[in-house]
Amino acid sequence: MIISAPGDFRAAARRRLPRFLFDYIDGGAGQELTMRRNTDDLADIALRQRVLTGVVAPPLTTTLFGRAQSLPLVLAPVGLTGMFARRGEVQAARAAKAKGIPYCLSTLSVCALEEVAAAAAPIWFQLYMIRDRGFMRELLGRVKAAGCTALAFTVDLPLPGVRYRDGHSGMSGPRASLRRTLQAIAHPRWAWDVALRGGPLNLGNIASALRPGSGLHDYIGWLAANLEPVLQWRDLGWIREHWDGPLIVKGILEVDDARSAAAAGVEGIVVSNHGGRQLDGAPSTARALPAIAEAVGDRLTVLADSGVRSGADVVRLLALGARAVLIGRCWIYALAARGQAGVAQLLDLLESEIRIAMILSGSPELSALDRNTVILPSK
Repeated sequence: MIISAPGDFRAAARRRLPRFLFDYIDGGAGQELTMRRNTDDLADIALRQRVLTGVVAPPLTTTLFGRAQSLPLVLAPVGLTGMFARRGEVQAARAAKAKGIPYCLSTLSVCALEEVAAAAAPIWFQLYMIRDRGFMRELLGRVKAAGCTALAFTVDLPLPGVRYRDGHSGMSGPRASLRRTLQAIAHPRWAWDVALRGGPLNLGNIASALRPGSGLHDYIGWLAANLEPVLQWRDLGWIREHWDGPLIVKGILEVDDARSAAAAGVEGIVVSNHGGRQLDGAPSTARALPAIAEAVGDRLTVLADSGVRSGADVVRLLALGARAVLIGRCWIYALAARGQAGVAQLLDLLESEIRIAMILSGSPELSALDRNTVILPSK
């Protein structure tokens, strides 16, 4: 398959992956209203075309939490990444490092953080709060020892959202294990490369909490029983006791919550609805971002994710107030389709699209992207 645009990776990933994995990354919560709003609301924001501006080659470098990077992008944390390509977290982290941008490793990664950090340090780490505080202290100690440069604390998942696609596809529900096995057999290239050559397929960061030989069903059950359902702002204080680096709160959609995060002294927030995978019916990131950036953008670093499918989408979110943008689904599609080379190709395509959009909108540098760069839809 010829891939010449970011969206081409999705079709390639769909052919390569068993259905339960493709639907896991492709789907959202409930009726997927919020997931669709993320992309639709971004598409409804027009970019102003400016002419005779003299803009030729705008620089795309930026600095996040004291570290320079080549693009205003971060590879967002995605659980089970090592199921989409052989040792997928390592491949993605290497592609990000080669491009000069951060990679954020999920708590629920297949590859343990030590393996990923050894291959492509420095990385960020995404944290879910687990009920067992002893386990959490141990995990945060590992994060520090691995040299992670930022901690992204995800706060919008006290419990998993209602994801009907997972029940239909075999990720969960009746006879799930049998259905996954049959789908794997029907995708022999994936089965050979990932399931057979890429083992062990466990969740490396929490493997110590389960018995040896545990499978996907055991991990899902453990998470359902051990995710902390009663998250409160005071939990940030507990994390601060065990982490002294940049702390980012991921999952903010309301101005009041953004102000609470700023008051708590965190270094950054991610305006995010978890890609539409949690509360179906929540507003899109594009709708929520402007007011949040205006309220707290001078007090902390505002990042954004959800719904990004192109470089133009990145420019839109930057114009709405984000300092940088986390991408999720689009890089997983690329990883599933072509591994590390696919992620590298995607990042090259996004870089080109960002630069072209800036030139044609007359934006000489990233700091020039603001509300005057876009035309918001009339309400």
